[in-house]
Amino acid sequence: MAHTYASNFVHCIFSTKDRRSLIPAARKSELYAYLGGIARGEGFSLIAAGGTDNHIHLLLLLPASYALAKAVQKLKGSSSRWMGKGFSWQEGYGAFSVSPSQVETVKDYIQRQAEHHRKRNFEQEFVTLLRNCGIPYDERYVFG
Repeated sequence: MAHTYASNFVHCIFSTKDRRSLIPAARKSELYAYLGGIARGEGFSLIAAGGTDNHIHLLLLLPASYALAKAVQKLKGSSSRWMGKGFSWQEGYGAFSVSPSQVETVKDYIQRQAEHHRKRNFEQEFVTLLRNCGIPYDERYVFG
């Protein structure tokens, strides 16, 4: 085959350091736009962004040749500097593959973060996603 074809949709989640409330509501739209600019500049797509004051959800579309770890490193590093002094993201992240048939469902989920977090906190949400995706984890180390 002469060409490479891929459909790499990934739902990424990461929180602020120690899950502190460091993302003011007034800056969320700017932050999402900034992250979209980073993605475009790096050659991948940010399909959706959402979150709360202490974590973010991103739906990415990565080309076959672009490593997920590199995408997250670029997004977190640049946006952390852009957010300013005293801001930092946690060290790790969660990444969950998304079937093209589920892209709209995941986009809706990402857009409704405030609503979801009236029922459960970030930690509960994240552990539920790990369990639902069959990702093994050690409760002692999930949140640092």
